[in-house]
Amino acid sequence: MVESDDKSAEALGLKPYEAAADEEYMNPGQEAHFRAILLAWKKGLMEEVDRTVHHMQDEASNFPDPNDRATQESEFSLELRTRDRERKLIKKIDEAVTRLDNHDYGFCEGCGVEIGIRRLEARPTATLCIDCKTLDEIREKQHG
Repeated sequence: MVESDDKSAEALGLKPYEAAADEEYMNPGQEAHFRAILLAWKKGLMEEVDRTVHHMQDEASNFPDPNDRATQESEFSLELRTRDRERKLIKKIDEAVTRLDNHDYGFCEGCGVEIGIRRLEARPTATLCIDCKTLDEIREKQHG
């Protein structure tokens, strides 16, 4: 099972990217590496969606006992919330693939600098460099 919080290259069965010292940032090899990460992550999430649908269909029962019925509804509700988060994540993955297609992937939307290979390995859908993300989080804390 691919957890939505673990999308590193190694967790997806891919080796982390080893950049050469004089290698240009976001060259075709790096783009291919991150495309593989994003598509493998999306595939894992889609498989989880399919499993959830089948599980809910197989387990759906009309229990006569209200407590059993409430437990099942609570479990289904939790699964649906998880799938909703994953649906939003799939949308972010698709947006990242589009940025790859447009050769905009890996550059901060806030300031335009390189996000960095290691940060993208840890969070392949990142759109902000660590500095802009930190400032964004500080602003978020200040505004509640």
